[in-house]
Amino acid sequence: MSGTTTAAVRPCRRTAGAGAAANRWVVLVVLCVSLLLVALDATVLHVAVPAVTEDLKPGAIELLWIVDVYPLVCASLLILFGTLGDRVGRRRVLLLGYGLFGVASAVAAFAQTAEMLILARALLGVGGAMIMPATLSILRQVFPDRRERALAIGIWSAVAAVGAAVGPLLGGFLLEHFWWGAVFLVNIPLMLVSLPVGRILLPESRGDGCGPWDVTGALMAAGGLFGVVLGVKRLGGGEAPASVFTVLPLLAGAALLVLFVRRQRRHPHPLVDLRMFRRPAFSTSVGCIVLAMLALVGLELIAAQYLQLVLGLSPLQTGLRLLPLTVAAMAAGLAGARMLRRFGPRRMVCFGFCLTAVAVLTLTAMGGTDDAPLLLAGFVLLGFGLETTLFGAYESMLSEAPADQAGGAAAVGETSYQLGAGIGIALLGSVMNAAYAPHLRAVPGVPRHASDRAGHSLGEAYDIAGRLGGSAGEALRRAARDSFVHGLHVTLLVSAGLLLLGAVMALRLPRVMQCGEAQEAVEAVELPAPREAESRVSA
Repeated sequence: MSGTTTAAVRPCRRTAGAGAAANRWVVLVVLCVSLLLVALDATVLHVAVPAVTEDLKPGAIELLWIVDVYPLVCASLLILFGTLGDRVGRRRVLLLGYGLFGVASAVAAFAQTAEMLILARALLGVGGAMIMPATLSILRQVFPDRRERALAIGIWSAVAAVGAAVGPLLGGFLLEHFWWGAVFLVNIPLMLVSLPVGRILLPESRGDGCGPWDVTGALMAAGGLFGVVLGVKRLGGGEAPASVFTVLPLLAGAALLVLFVRRQRRHPHPLVDLRMFRRPAFSTSVGCIVLAMLALVGLELIAAQYLQLVLGLSPLQTGLRLLPLTVAAMAAGLAGARMLRRFGPRRMVCFGFCLTAVAVLTLTAMGGTDDAPLLLAGFVLLGFGLETTLFGAYESMLSEAPADQAGGAAAVGETSYQLGAGIGIALLGSVMNAAYAPHLRAVPGVPRHASDRAGHSLGEAYDIAGRLGGSAGEALRRAARDSFVHGLHVTLLVSAGLLLLGAVMALRLPRVMQCGEAQEAVEAVELPAPREAESRVSA
């Protein structure tokens, strides 16, 4: 276990003057606006999924790709753009990401086909991959003191919760008054503000740029991630597990990821310094981030469909119902620094996982009728627990990495976040489809081909039921609603199991929050001097 587990707690030091501290907090504000841009796009589409389904008529696999291609592409390219930022400047890559994000948002807003929307979402993922590692690596550089950095990360994560809260509400409001494409247009004003402000206020941050840039390794990682998630997606779409089009992507993706790891171990200038993973606290934090996002994103997507399609709420009402989850997450982010100092990473992250599991199990009482108090209690516990987990894991991960490897650590953390989100939607979506579809194969009065099509999604089942009409249509509608609720319960139980696994994993984290000279000593002992020189920050 990391030396931070048993070392005595040292008082955290504040070494910067008042003027430098003020500049750091101004930089934090700009970075939080950058995060808000990405967080909005991650959640604003959730309430629009039924409208997109009705308009573009995507299949089950296409619908999963519409939602999931953004985090998947983003996760695949984070390492690539994180290292590019070290070479040409993190601020420069960040500003280029703003521009691409705005252009892709316009393309997505006016997409006429599912394929065009998938392409636009992929471009949004590229823009997000340019933005996200820059925000965390700059934050790590401008807040070298751990106590200040913990507070900054708390504010940073609270802003992420605000973005998650504003996303469904804003999406619901826009859907009440405009078409679904309007949910993407909200990115453009933020981009127009962020570009000039970021250019003026953000400091430039670079590495020394020595050694070749391993583009081959980055492409291997991207291809591996795509292959694994594609295989999971096909399973979720009802494909046979033994199908060559399911097994081949899984095997090819896994092989590419193994080759990527071997290449990084042997490369003289790796994209990711794998020696960081020798620290139990670092590797455990990464695993906790993946498991937490597995639960969060998939559940949010399914919850939005449950509220609209089962309970019959409007998109705006759906956003309001999800608001307690994100408000609770925001509160946990603001309280995170104090909780971390008092309880330490191990107890904080473990408690967050357990609280989230309790929330998920509570939500298994949801049925075909509205139970507002139950949903309120479940969403509040879910938001507070998950944000507590993510805050503790992120802070521990960044603090375990030396300052001169901030870019690599940020890329690993954001890759874990986005990879967990992408696989979470695919995995929990697969569980949901596997539990939902079989109950629609023998509905009285409904032809077999109609039952098979209804098994693709609840929205498609409602559409078929409307065309059938009469007693057969009503029977199909009722059976589809009951099957969706059953699938939701199964999905929640699987999610609870993953969360409890995360609580066990969190026992490997440090028991106390280590600061000051003791942390620096641990870094010197546990991790050899890196190959790269310490990155420099200039205004």
